[in-house]
Amino acid sequence: MNAAEEPVLRKKLRRKEMQDFFTKLPPTVVAIEACGGSHHWARQLQRLGHEVRILPPQYVKAYVKRGKNDAADAEALCEAMSRPTMRSVPVKTAEQQAALMLVGMRDRLIRNRTQLANAIRGYATELGYTAAKGVRHIAPLLDRIATDETLPEMARDLFAIHVREYVQLQAEIEKVETRLMDWHRADECSRRLAQIPGVGPIGASLLIMKTPAPERFRSGRDFAAWLGLTPQDHSTAGKVKLGVITRAGDEALRRTLVVGSTSLLRQIRAGRARNASPWLVDMLRRKPPKLVAVALANKIARIAWKMMITGAAYHSRSVAPSAAIAV
Repeated sequence: MNAAEEPVLRKKLRRKEMQDFFTKLPPTVVAIEACGGSHHWARQLQRLGHEVRILPPQYVKAYVKRGKNDAADAEALCEAMSRPTMRSVPVKTAEQQAALMLVGMRDRLIRNRTQLANAIRGYATELGYTAAKGVRHIAPLLDRIATDETLPEMARDLFAIHVREYVQLQAEIEKVETRLMDWHRADECSRRLAQIPGVGPIGASLLIMKTPAPERFRSGRDFAAWLGLTPQDHSTAGKVKLGVITRAGDEALRRTLVVGSTSLLRQIRAGRARNASPWLVDMLRRKPPKLVAVALANKIARIAWKMMITGAAYHSRSVAPSAAIAV
């Protein structure tokens, strides 16, 4: 489409024809719907001198007219891109995507380990063996089973296969976590974010890796809304109706912040926290713990955004330990 938003070219391209077509095309603005290969193609087109805007699919869908096909999607992309208030996704570098791959691999390995541990527990329970909760109790359980000669030979052989698989998974997780910790130590901003209570090295690394560009957000509340940690708005006719959190944005990052908040609250409620925010202590007295955990995750997100923008270190305003113990 030209500047007057009139169609000037309609052409269907195969994947192998894309590079040649855009090489011959004069520099222009190209809209791409966010998907698995969008960042790769965005980098390729930027090298050719084009300006690339990656648009979230949910923002483009509103401009699709009746019917759904490639031509309608392309027209909707052009229409959405031309809106002055339309938001785009920053193009990730190959290094950023490699770091995200590291986090994704860790999540997958942990899921596989959890699945295997549950299977081991189930089979062991059928044979009369039980273990306490927690991954650290799986290895002693397998050792007890391996030394029991009263079990059928087939059962011992199958548990031996489980042992080899579990040991291999554990070793892979340790390798990935070592590389993730190396990445965290090498990044100055990630080290600063880890100073926030409830944010450890994993949470700090995720905040740096998954945040596209902190300066694109107008405020900490916008950043928290991007993470899906703000109430959903159902207001109409001047009546304000706020619901549960929207759960928009990156699920892994939001989950990590909520889990970190829950861990911090558990320490405060048990009286083991050295420093506790007066706001947090007061919230725990008045609100359910799960609600406070989400509110704390929202506040952590705002603090993290401010620290990423300003480059400042974290400074806490704490109360005496006795106040936290009284919760």
